[in-house]
Amino acid sequence: MRKTKEPETINTFLGAGTSIEGTIEFNNTVRLDGNVKGKIHSNQGTVIIGEKAVVNAKIIVNVAIIMGEVNGTIDAKEKIEVYPPGRVVGDIQAPVVLIESGVIFNGNCSMKT
Repeated sequence: MRKTKEPETINTFLGAGTSIEGTIEFNNTVRLDGNVKGKIHSNQGTVIIGEKAVVNAKIIVNVAIIMGEVNGTIDAKEKIEVYPPGRVVGDIQAPVVLIESGVIFNGNCSMKT
């Protein structure tokens, strides 16, 4: 299986030490390394949760790549990948789910086509 960890182009970046509360809507690729509280939504985009990120949100995207902390649900149309030192507390749902050794995951996983 090919690892995706970093897509080719990141269109938007929220750096470490930055906080945002509300709804983030986007179309391409977003990398979040700060603190986010609220909702993250994209019909066809990829969200990357960086190692320093703390996200308390409902996430609805095409692809989710997690390396930081997520508290909330993740619903991905294509796939969810979680890499160490990633931590997910909440339910996840996607047709393809990859959780590497060293990740902390507490929740339910549903794989749908």
